[in-house]
Amino acid sequence: MKILFVSPEYPATFWSFKYALPFVNKKASLPPLGLLTVSSMLPAGWEKRLVDMNAAVLKDSDIMWADWVFVGAMIVQKKSAQEVIDRVKHLGKMVAAGGPLFTTGYKDFHNVDTFVLNEGEPSMPQFVEDLSQGRAKHIYTSDEKPDISKTPVPDWKILDKKHYASMAMQISRGCPFDCEFCDIIVINGRVPRVKTPEQVIRELDALYDYGWKGSLFIVDDNFIGNKAKIKEILKAIGTWMRAKKKPFTLYTEASINLADEKELMQLMQDANFNAVFVGIETPSDEALQSCGKVQNVGKDLAEKVKILQRNGLQVQAGFILGFDTDTPKVFEDMVKFIQKSGIVTAMIGMLNALPETRLYKRLHAAGRILQKPSDGNNTDFTINFVPKMDTKVLVDGYKNVLNSIFGAKNYYSRVVTFLREYNMTAKDTKLNFGIKFKALFSALWKLGFREKGKRYFWKMMLWTAVKKPALLAEALTLAIYGFHFRTVLTTTMQGA
Repeated sequence: MKILFVSPEYPATFWSFKYALPFVNKKASLPPLGLLTVSSMLPAGWEKRLVDMNAAVLKDSDIMWADWVFVGAMIVQKKSAQEVIDRVKHLGKMVAAGGPLFTTGYKDFHNVDTFVLNEGEPSMPQFVEDLSQGRAKHIYTSDEKPDISKTPVPDWKILDKKHYASMAMQISRGCPFDCEFCDIIVINGRVPRVKTPEQVIRELDALYDYGWKGSLFIVDDNFIGNKAKIKEILKAIGTWMRAKKKPFTLYTEASINLADEKELMQLMQDANFNAVFVGIETPSDEALQSCGKVQNVGKDLAEKVKILQRNGLQVQAGFILGFDTDTPKVFEDMVKFIQKSGIVTAMIGMLNALPETRLYKRLHAAGRILQKPSDGNNTDFTINFVPKMDTKVLVDGYKNVLNSIFGAKNYYSRVVTFLREYNMTAKDTKLNFGIKFKALFSALWKLGFREKGKRYFWKMMLWTAVKKPALLAEALTLAIYGFHFRTVLTTTMQGA
């Protein structure tokens, strides 16, 4: 049996880093970890190939080679996924589809031969058996939340690592919190399931043997969802890192209560973590209460961010505009909070109701859902429900926030605010995002001479050289991120 895995293309969003990657001669930020894991669930004798459309061109010859094409996608990849499926069917080949996009939206796709919905571990054995005998069903699904300690090591041999800025690894699934807008608990549940320390070390060994060195994203829904088990895993990773001379620099996603956990932060330092994504959402306690983000309520969130920064973790954060409790004052409050906290990578989107979430069900019951489904892209200017705030006021306010925080003056000022607090503890084997001399000169030329806000760039770099010279690489990396954010914003504004 010949299986072609296809990861559809991501649009140019803040998270794609599309305009930052050329600085370091990379084509994609992260590999399609789900497809690599599914590959390890197939019989050893089957032939397997991978085309990640974010790193390579999908050719008709690739499709014609295969007996089946397996498409794995997230919601934001919907448009490209449909195009791939149409193309595969036009060429007369069979297609199977799985991943978050199809788990919550498979009814939107009418020409897929087989769906593997929800988590793959419970359903893949039966699908493989049926596929072997030429009798694959239309839908394979299970409500079971599988024991991921039995999940195999991803099949790295089908991936060309040279195209990627970072590798990816999963240690746990699920999140104990119940935010109204989030689909994580719909897909992975509220009881975090965690791999064993031994299993995690096997996966680190596999990546090390694969020849990878550099960034490694721990893709967990909430890395500290089960603190006791994660502490044991972090101790094992720390020991492994010391033995291997820290070949990987780790980053992950976690809730803000990480800032209250001194032991956890120290263990993350020992394990060579240097960044964490946190869902801040909004500086408004009223909005946090209304959406069920209870873990953020009543906290000095800006101070929590600074605690994480002082403990060697650059904080990247998600923010949302459009809660029912929001008033026009929220736009100014959002900008002030982001500037004060020094969150350089601040990802702001308008609230959209994702399928099957509590938010979607509430708004649907109230007749507020619009016909346009959410496309998972929170960097455009669309919303899929009727907000309490006037829609034009919301959209215009959102645009003003983006222009403010990504404008060169505020952006570079925020970099300085961050660097002032940041206590770098991780050993980085190379400059962030793999920056080398060619990238260095490219960045200096584009950011220091060609961009409109170049004087703010040089002011930030001079401050860093004088005050925090050890963080010059970090400063330049963040400057490149800023170039990407501004380019995405300009392109999106022009298309709006």
